[in-house]
Amino acid sequence: MTDTDPAALLEAYDSQLRREAEVPSAISITQLGPLVLATYLGGRGFVTYRDLATDAGPATEASVRELVAATLTHYRALPDITHVEWKTRGHDHAPGLHDALTAAGFEVDETESVMIGDAALLALDLELADGVTVRRVSDEAEVLAMLAMQSEVFDDAPDEAAAHAEQILHRLRTADDMEMWVAEIDGQVVSAGRLEPVEGTEFAGIWGGSTRPEHRGRGIYRSLTAARARSAIKQGKRWINSDSTEFSRPILERSGLVKVSTTTPYVWKRSRDTGPR
Repeated sequence: MTDTDPAALLEAYDSQLRREAEVPSAISITQLGPLVLATYLGGRGFVTYRDLATDAGPATEASVRELVAATLTHYRALPDITHVEWKTRGHDHAPGLHDALTAAGFEVDETESVMIGDAALLALDLELADGVTVRRVSDEAEVLAMLAMQSEVFDDAPDEAAAHAEQILHRLRTADDMEMWVAEIDGQVVSAGRLEPVEGTEFAGIWGGSTRPEHRGRGIYRSLTAARARSAIKQGKRWINSDSTEFSRPILERSGLVKVSTTTPYVWKRSRDTGPR
């Protein structure tokens, strides 16, 4: 596989990074036909898959509607689950999925770019902007400060921010498969992101990348990404993957990463659900 062949990179993404590889911190996983239904602390459900084909054959509009209905039945029966994300990809064969999800009460969220590239393209020895330090954090108070900054930048609702923090802290306490990185100025977190090496694959994901608006354009996010890429290489990972917003996509493209697809989350919330239980 070459470093810039989108088809080969997409094939590696589909074969190595989907289904169980996406849910390492789930507290439970249920198989529903081709779907993986995960649950997390904080009342979150998550739906993923590699292909929507069933034993009856390739996906059809009817089979997709049945999968969506069965998924809601599953999560409605779990009273602790307050919101569910169904993660779609732009290159999947998924006839009628948008209509089936929105008819079932899911709301479409922001589309992001699936970016992949050689970690060495990012692992540059960059000069930090004046007054900026980049480091890995693990103390819970420091992690909470990092998460608070990210939630502020992403404009997360308070309940979603609290659920996300609970999930992250649980994973840090119970596993050693995720790194939290921050860039600081005078002790204040101004940029942050996670590194998640994926066990049994050549990949490490960079997630949650965010920078305070007043500090953008100074190369801080790029330096933070370089630090994470160097850590990934030390752990034997070759490829970096990221679901990127329109803020981070251009930065990664300039570094040589390739957009191989898109991903769009659809979110169902119990408070919105007016269907039968």
